Amino acid sequence: MAEKMTLLWGSGSPPCWRVMIVLEEKNLQGYNQKLLSFEKMEHKSQEVLDMNPRGQLPAFKHGNNILNESLAACMYLESQFKSQGNKLIPDSPAEQALMYQRMFEGLTFTQKMADVLYYDWKVPEGERHDSALKRNREALTAEAKLWEGYLQKLGAGSCLAGKTFSMADVAVYPNVVYLFRFGLSAERYPKLAEYHALLKDRPSIKASWPPHWLENHQDQDTLKDI
Repeated sequence: MAEKMTLLWGSGSPPCWRVMIVLEEKNLQGYNQKLLSFEKMEHKSQEVLDMNPRGQLPAFKHGNNILNESLAACMYLESQFKSQGNKLIPDSPAEQALMYQRMFEGLTFTQKMADVLYYDWKVPEGERHDSALKRNREALTAEAKLWEGYLQKLGAGSCLAGKTFSMADVAVYPNVVYLFRFGLSAERYPKLAEYHALLKDRPSIKASWPPHWLENHQDQDTLKDI
């Protein structure tokens, strides 16, 4: 089945990483893939636009089915290969409800993170305002505290929807790694740091770890004051 799949992706992109984690969890290694460069604007190439007219990554295709929204691709793969690999949607109504809530809530987390990290890249120089960036940083601080609180309530050694790795973790874990990559304080957010450590050696996550991060271990300090 994997040979009928194609993934166009960019290294370090949380949405791309989500799809790659699910492909690993569902034992779908061997899919066709192509690593593209955001810096070289390869995500705007005709090859990508033919699959995703928005010119964004990931661009994912299974047979004639195209799914470019990362969570849509993840849910599709779980649905189509339910009995293969690891189950990513729990049966328990309580855990399933929490999984869906955290999974889709993770999109807000992603947006607030992007509003800070990509501010200079997305906003033209003449339109940038210190007050706007300050508001964005305050919003991200509140968001990080929210997720710290969620993990605090669940207790040590817990994933986001309980003790078992689920689609909620697929959706949110790349965000958490990204935060620490850009300098989030482990002392200020000990539960997020524990969660980061809990899953970093999971086979699906190790196998799909952004390759340029392996080559360049140097973290940045953009978020040290969050």
